[in-house]
Amino acid sequence: MWIERDAQGTLSRLARQFKVVLVTGLRQSGKTSLITRLYPNARFVTLDDPAEAAQAQVNPEQFLARLGTPAIIDEVQYAPLLFRFMKMAVDRSGRKGQYLLAGSQSFSLMQEVSESLAGRAGILDLATLSADEVQAADAHMEPGRYVVTGGFPALHAGGAERPDTWFPSYVATYLERDIRNVLNVTSLRDYARFLRVAAARTATTVSYADMARDIGVSPNTVKAWLSVLQASGLVYLLEPYFRSVGKRLVKSPKLYLMDTGLTCHLVGIRTTEEWERSPLAGNIWETYAFGQVFRAQARAGDVRPSIWYWRTADGREVDFIVERGGRFELYEAKMAEKVTESDLRGARSFAQDYGSANVISTTVICRARKGYPLGKGFAASNGTGLMSGPS
Repeated sequence: MWIERDAQGTLSRLARQFKVVLVTGLRQSGKTSLITRLYPNARFVTLDDPAEAAQAQVNPEQFLARLGTPAIIDEVQYAPLLFRFMKMAVDRSGRKGQYLLAGSQSFSLMQEVSESLAGRAGILDLATLSADEVQAADAHMEPGRYVVTGGFPALHAGGAERPDTWFPSYVATYLERDIRNVLNVTSLRDYARFLRVAAARTATTVSYADMARDIGVSPNTVKAWLSVLQASGLVYLLEPYFRSVGKRLVKSPKLYLMDTGLTCHLVGIRTTEEWERSPLAGNIWETYAFGQVFRAQARAGDVRPSIWYWRTADGREVDFIVERGGRFELYEAKMAEKVTESDLRGARSFAQDYGSANVISTTVICRARKGYPLGKGFAASNGTGLMSGPS
């Protein structure tokens, strides 16, 4: 069963606009499936094949000549020398969509693209399935079950895998192998503990010192490990928003894992009931809310969505702010089923500081059965339908 992806239109647009398109994101987020679905007649090669990777790296010019265009190159990060020769190849032709690339995002991959293919490559960062995408394929999927299952396509497509068997394999083959190898981590025990600590601290302000103490490594080690997880698309460090209004604001980023199913697995939560009883229930719901806001902005075509959080030193806060040309969409995450006036205090405080005319809308992401308007630019949502905005 194919689950329609909101990114399909964005990918098609980028392929019409650029000579090269790079689709990045977590492993198993559906990058290759999306590209091959939209371009079934393009020649396909994966650099997971050691022989193909060796030729692409040792003799990239011959590799590209043999491949022809249009072509799909999967796991392109394994042949960084390829990009320089790809630049020369696409410059010989004015055609768009010559190469469709897929790769797990890393510092080196993005550096090669920015240096060799500047102005020639469009970039699409593909997250795991949103709650909207899953619900379109399964009308019975409600947010609580999505929170525990997450959005990896393998857990929702036809013949779906069981989360309790799929996630251990994913952690072992990707998080504990690929990323650990990139980092040259010698202690699997320390790294496994780091993953669990990061998951347990989702939706909290980052403290490298506190994390290092919990793991038993140095703060610089934690910072390096988090940077790689951020580059891979597994975590997002949400920066605070502040514009000089004469007030002291919290300036440390907040940590969010990008898939709640993986988050739940790492902290030992297996069912909706376990999640609801967990002391991390609120943090995981906020992580769910952030993920849906992020995906909604990415769905609109924002390569790097302008999302922030706002918190003053005296405790006033807004969970998520989306800035659009100097105006703001505000989002609050509340695990309750009904929205109360106290849930809107942070948004009202922000509007006082930045001007109510500059606030486009305020949405409270709660556990309501379905979204409903609250009046005067306020709305409640269960995390689906965020692109439509408040009533």
